Order: sequence, then C-alpha cells, then structure tokens
Amino acid sequence: MSPHGKPTQRNSSLALERLRVLVDQLETEGRAQLPTERELAEQMGVGRRAVRRALEVLEAEGRIWRRQGAGTFVGTEPHQPERHLKKLPEVTNMLEVMEVRLRLEPALAQLAALRATAADVAWMRQLAAKVATADDMDSRELWDGALHRAIATVAGNKLFLALFDVVDRVRQDDTWRHVREALRTEARLSLYKSQHMEVLDAIERRDPAAAEKAMRQHLLALQERLLQTSGGLSDAS
Repeated sequence: MSPHGKPTQRNSSLALERLRVLVDQLETEGRAQLPTERELAEQMGVGRRAVRRALEVLEAEGRIWRRQGAGTFVGTEPHQPERHLKKLPEVTNMLEVMEVRLRLEPALAQLAALRATAADVAWMRQLAAKVATADDMDSRELWDGALHRAIATVAGNKLFLALFDVVDRVRQDDTWRHVREALRTEARLSLYKSQHMEVLDAIERRDPAAAEKAMRQHLLALQERLLQTSGGLSDAS
C-alpha cells in the first residue's frame, strides 16, 4: 500500500493518466520541461515510485526523454552528435579507423599539395621534426597527430577537416594509444619519419599524385603493422 492508502498499481496508473494530460498541456503551451519527480508526486498525490514508473512508460512511448542531472523533457531527445562520438571507440576498432584514414588522408595530402604555401610547408616540417625527436608515447602521439592535422588543415576544405577531427578523436582512445606504442620499434619509427618526409616533399613540389601516394604508403605501413600483430588486434577490438 502507498502512504495515501491506495495500491501501488493504482498509484502508477493514476500517475500515468495525469502525466499524459500534463504532457499534452505542455506541448500545447510550447513548454519543454516537466517538474521534478518530487514535485509531480506532490501535485498528483501519489508516491515518487509511481511517478517514476509512469515516466518510464512515457519515455518508452517516445513522449518524453530524460537526462541525468538535467531533468525530464517533452518530446524525443534531440540528436547530439558529440554524445555519439564519445561512444565510437566502444563500437569500432583500430583497423576500421585505418580503413577510414586510408580513404580520407591521401585525399587531404593531395589537396595540400595543390594549396600549400611556403609558410605552410615550413610549419609542417617543424611539426615533422617534433615527431622525429619525440622520446615518449605522449610526445609521439601529440606531435604525430598535430602533423597529420596540419596536412588536413592545409588541404583547405573545412568539411574534410571536420571529418578528420572525428576520426582523430576516435583514434585518441587511451587503450589504442598504448597498443600503438607497443607496436613501435626503432626501425618502424625510422620508417615513419622517412615517410613523413616523402609526403611533405611531394607537397612542397606541388605534386598531388605523389603526395597522395606517399600518404597512402605511410598509412598502409601502419595498417600492416596492426595486421601482423594479432595481440594488438585483440586489445584494440
């Protein structure tokens, strides 16, 4: 029995009935947010548990949506890309990221070769030097990401840059960073350094075909390393 002397089931049905009326009213008035559970329980003369159950039904029906710490709102939850982005590392893996990078970054290198100024090239070479001299995981990840983003920036296409940032944000998942570091050897770091130089040399020569090819070869080398290391793949999935 509830504190009001009515069966809990009846309390929930009553709460649902009254909440439907309230939601209809709020929709008509153009108001978005419902009162708190405590306030609703007091207004309706039912227990908070009954209100919570009724709200669950309305949420399942798509009449309301709730967010922790923010409240309960009329209608369907608005699309929020940033919330989905945060979940991407949980539903993808490093090989999928490499598949996307292989289709995106060679095109960015190609555009960069068409649009880079002398100042742009000098900037990218400074970043490449930082990558080459980095001596710990954090520095390597930081400067390597900065170099690749600089190429994306110099490509001069804001939509491409936004897509790059989405992929790069997923790539920076902490678990994956440690997997990548475990796969790095002196020989590999030397290879990546020379490949960076090949990309930048092609961009400086204004050779879009060579820049695209050099970037693809660089990313294929990274992908090959992942494919060769089954332990890294299991950690990355």
